[in-house]
Amino acid sequence: MQYFTNDFIDFFKALSSNNHKEWFHANKKRYELSIKQPFTLFVEAMIKEIQKEDQGLTVAPKDCILRIHRDVRFSKDKSPYNLHYTAFISNGGRKDKSIPGIFIRFSPEMIGIMGGCFGPSKEQLAKIRTTIAKEPKVFRSLIEDKKFSQKFGEIKGDIMKRIPKEWQESCKKEPLIAHKQFYFVAEASPDLIMSTHLLDTLMDYWRSMRPVNEYLTKAIQ
Repeated sequence: MQYFTNDFIDFFKALSSNNHKEWFHANKKRYELSIKQPFTLFVEAMIKEIQKEDQGLTVAPKDCILRIHRDVRFSKDKSPYNLHYTAFISNGGRKDKSIPGIFIRFSPEMIGIMGGCFGPSKEQLAKIRTTIAKEPKVFRSLIEDKKFSQKFGEIKGDIMKRIPKEWQESCKKEPLIAHKQFYFVAEASPDLIMSTHLLDTLMDYWRSMRPVNEYLTKAIQ
């Protein structure tokens, strides 16, 4: 099924040159028809596909989709609108980025696909490190799995500048324990947005990231 038309890309290209309230309000109906409505339908379809394999997912599209409006309170760039559309599909949704799931961002430049634990709390981070330290080979086997590594490469995230004494030995065995975040990223061509294979392709990414997501989910519980 094709969820989007070429106007998804064209709208954001036009918005990039007209990022102000007057233009957006004049094109509000276009935004609703070409961006918001099809993206909501797509996220709903993806949630349903995931639920066929993971009945524990209990969110609705409204829980996952981020607003197009930018938070400009602490930014020098006061442009009011994002030039992409984004959703966090997880049980935490858009309000809790510490819960592993699949993050998708559609823009004229690319489709961004992310998984893992992006914003763990201090307590969650300690649990992840402790879990990895107990059996480092288990975590290493998951991230070196061919399906995962081919799509996502490596675990990303900020790293401790000074490793506390209690973690130094563990970090020698598995350097990733020094991370303060445990997420991974892939990119796909923006042409995929208009493809009839969009849902199937993103579900392939979801299946590839699922073992790592489940490992991190169990760790933070």
